[in-house]
Order: sequence, then structure tokens, then C-alpha cells
Amino acid sequence: MKNNMRVLLAKQRKKVSDVHKATGISKSTLTALYYERTKKPEIETLQKVSEYLGVTIDELLTPEE
Repeated sequence: MKNNMRVLLAKQRKKVSDVHKATGISKSTLTALYYERTKKPEIETLQKVSEYLGVTIDELLTPEE
């Protein structure tokens, strides 16, 4: 899975720290998501991030080809 967090944050002119403040998710978890270092993110984390960004989890994640 590839995540579009970097693209979505750039479009909305937001930072990882903004997501951290709004969701309470640790910066290390968000940074790992941002740089696509995490292979199996928690579903709760994905839900909170997608809600904050105003997108669905499908829009946040894309299957890798």
C-alpha cells in the first residue's frame, strides 16, 4: 500500500505537527506514515488522519502496482 498523506498535506498546506495537534497521534507515528516507513498502520490511526484531512481511507491509501 502506498499512502497519499504527503500529497494531501501539501494540497491543504498542513504539516505533520498540525495533524498531531488535532488528532493526538504521536509525531513519530505520523512521520513514519508520511515517509511511508510503516508497513501495517493501525486502522484507528488511518481513520483519524483521513477524518482530519477530510478524505476517505481509500483516498489516503492506494494499492501499489
